[in-house]
Amino acid sequence: MVYQYIACSPQGEVIKGRLTAANEEAVNDMMSYAGYRLINLKPYIPFLSVERLKQALFTIKPMEIVLFFRQLALLLESGVNIVTSLELLQEQMTNPNMKKAMQDILKDLRNGNQLSTAMAKHPEVFSPLACRTLSIGEQTGGLETMLRQVADYMEKEITARKSIKSALTYPIIAAVVTVIVVGVLVGFVLPAFGELYDKLHVELPTMTKMMMDFSETVKANIMYIIMGLVVAIGAFLIYIKTPDGSYKWDKFLLKLPLIGRVKQLNELSRCCRSISILFTAGLPLTEIMSLVTQGTNSKVMAQALNNVHQDMLKGEGLSTPMSKNPFFLPMIVRMVKVGEETGSLDTSLLAIADNYETEAEDKTKALIGLIQPIMTLVIAGVIGLIALSMVSAMYSVYGAAF
Repeated sequence: MVYQYIACSPQGEVIKGRLTAANEEAVNDMMSYAGYRLINLKPYIPFLSVERLKQALFTIKPMEIVLFFRQLALLLESGVNIVTSLELLQEQMTNPNMKKAMQDILKDLRNGNQLSTAMAKHPEVFSPLACRTLSIGEQTGGLETMLRQVADYMEKEITARKSIKSALTYPIIAAVVTVIVVGVLVGFVLPAFGELYDKLHVELPTMTKMMMDFSETVKANIMYIIMGLVVAIGAFLIYIKTPDGSYKWDKFLLKLPLIGRVKQLNELSRCCRSISILFTAGLPLTEIMSLVTQGTNSKVMAQALNNVHQDMLKGEGLSTPMSKNPFFLPMIVRMVKVGEETGSLDTSLLAIADNYETEAEDKTKALIGLIQPIMTLVIAGVIGLIALSMVSAMYSVYGAAF
């Protein structure tokens, strides 16, 4: 069977790849023998397959998982046993992928496995962080509490992602509308005026000539332009899926004015909240850093966390390795140091997470307020330039007539 893995090399580099092995334990043994630390492992599904098509058509939304955790916690608190609770929840599920995952989990539970172990076999649905947190809940008898904590954490994560999307929605829509309007003007309106001016044999202004030439060039090469754009966009999307491309794209986004700051604050807030939850649950910091590294969507953040983790394995605390990386803002380093000294690390991290979350929301609102007038001016400028070239041409026609 072919497995897809994410692992950490002896040099501390996060790598992805595929291996053929009899089972997951064999892959684990092979990676350990080579000196690699396995981060994530799952069966490889070919791109062109029925299974991949089902996954694409019935994607499990994060909010579905949040709702599942909350409902499961409620049923367990009401005294319903774990198997019956999952059966009840499975009956009301409408997503085929979620129902299939639940069917597998129920099978594992009936075979004597724990919930967290069964969930860990579905990393595409349940994150390693969630599974490990629930594992602690099972060991301490506080599964319901951990389910609610994970649900709260995921809900805040969803809110953070929505804030980024809301900031980018308007400029994307505005850009698409601008392209359509300019396309109509250049492809249909300008050529119509061009034919009229040719019949009148009028000397056109330089700006109008440039617009007409541009229009003719676009019209003559429209298929090549469309094909070029499709290839360029496709190549870009493929590139940012590679480890190198993903890292560079993430680094580029973080350097953007305002947007980069919002992204950084959201990543740091999520990181601090994750560490706080796992630390409160009683996990050692070295294991926490490994789980948080797996859970982050930012490649830059993952590398920074992995560097911190490697330093911690050498015997350093948390604040000292963080201070070596500029991704971790000075406030985090100071608060973590205070938390380490006073024994209130979880409280300090939670306070930082709340603070950065609020700051990210404020900056997102400011970003939206700034982008809207800028995009309006850009659209007005582009359309105005085309309109001005037409008006100046009309004046030339009137001048020639009189």
